[in-house]
Parts: sequence; structure tokens; C-alpha cells
Amino acid sequence: MDSEFWQQRWQEGRIGFHKSDVNPELIKYFSNLALPIGSRVLVPLCGKSIDMVWLACAGYDVVGIELVESAVQAFFAEQNITPTITEFTSAADKSTLKRYQGQLAGQTITLWAADIFALSATAIGDIDAVYDRAALIALPANMRADYSRHIVKLSNNAPQLLITLNYDQSKKDGPPFSITQQQLHQYYSADYKIVELASKSSTLNAASEILVTEHVWLLKPQSTQY
Repeated sequence: MDSEFWQQRWQEGRIGFHKSDVNPELIKYFSNLALPIGSRVLVPLCGKSIDMVWLACAGYDVVGIELVESAVQAFFAEQNITPTITEFTSAADKSTLKRYQGQLAGQTITLWAADIFALSATAIGDIDAVYDRAALIALPANMRADYSRHIVKLSNNAPQLLITLNYDQSKKDGPPFSITQQQLHQYYSADYKIVELASKSSTLNAASEILVTEHVWLLKPQSTQY
């Protein structure tokens, strides 16, 4: 599960994970984060998700991180936004990072074309919440623990709205990958109280015959009360 895998998926247009409509679970459950208008929301592995448009229109600044630069460019092109582009050198691995920034509905959308592990909390700035619809489930098991720890650091332990899928992984190779409740607790219980907001039957785009349960989680920092 490396850079070339995702670059090829985008180049070939094999992006069934991209949805043309706003995720209904975002609309229904985002208020559980109890964020003031103007808060900054991190969307990891964001692609060109239309969910970021919804967040901006709802009054939130968006910080997205996406490995494939063409996906970042496509987002701004499809929203008719001419972004300001700034290059940086990663303090972590000396790679080149690109920050695309523009305005939508009066809010700032900042998308980083970068490997998420090459970014630091200092680079991306303050984060008030994380919306993870397609990041954790895009990663194989051997990357998830590192990812979850990195997200906690990047966001300074901000609350999260997280969506996972659970299905018989033996019937289909990911991504998206199946994640059990036990695995989720392994990744996040040290830093968060994990609350299940909803679960429902769903399907996979590439394998509609497989039974899938979609779970919506609220991750509340252990140090806060709300």
C-alpha cells in the first residue's frame, strides 16, 4: 500500500471510493462534535471529497491531506477555485510538500499534497476536530497503528468523527479494509472515549454481494468532558 498504488488508482480513474454526494452520516452526526463555527476540521486522505464543500458551507475551515496531487488539483478545479500554492520541505523526511489554499463560502480550505506521515502539527496548524470517512479504512493493518498515533499528534488529540466498515475480509482484499471494534479500541482507546453513534447495513462498490456493516463513531478525548 504505497504511493504508486494510489497514484495509479487516480491516474486510471479507479476511484469508486469517491462519492458525488455528501456523506449522509456527516450531515447527520457532525453536530456531535459540538464545534463552534469557524473551527478547523482535519480531513485525512481527503481525495477530492465533496464533504469538504459541505464543511465549508457549514461554516468551518478545512484542512485536508492527500497523497495524490492530481486529486487536490481536481478538487479546486471542480469547485472553480484558483488556489494559492506554496512549497515547503518536510522536517520529517526532507520531501517536498505542497500546500494548496483557497476560499469557499467564506471559509479557508487548505489541502496538503503530501504523505501524511511527512507532515507535523506545527506545519498544519491548530486542529479542532478530525473527520475520518475514508482514511483509516484505506490503510492495511500494518499501517493503522502508526496512522492512528500520528493523527492524535497532528490534531493534538482533537475529537473525531470516524466511519469504519466491518465485513468478512476473506471474501475481498481491501481497500476499503474491514475494521473490528476490538481493533478500533486498540488504535484509539488510550487517547479517546469511543462512542458508537450508529451502525447500518451497507455494501461495497466493487463487491455488492458482500454483507457490510458501516459504523459511525465519536472519539472523545479522555481529558475532556462533553
